[in-house]
Amino acid sequence: MGVTRLKRKDRKNKTVSRLQVQALKLATNLEDGSRSAEPKNSQIAKNNEALDKALGR
Repeated sequence: MGVTRLKRKDRKNKTVSRLQVQALKLATNLEDGSRSAEPKNSQIAKNNEALDKALGR
């Protein structure tokens, strides 16, 4: 019996799922105090501060 080829949809799903797993593995390796920490003057930090003020935290 010959090797069956995956249909285009199945090949795409295989690739997408592999990339998703790879992204999840990379995302879980962030450490506190590492160089990946958010700078104090970044836009995300400013947004979080504004949200905290608006929500009264």
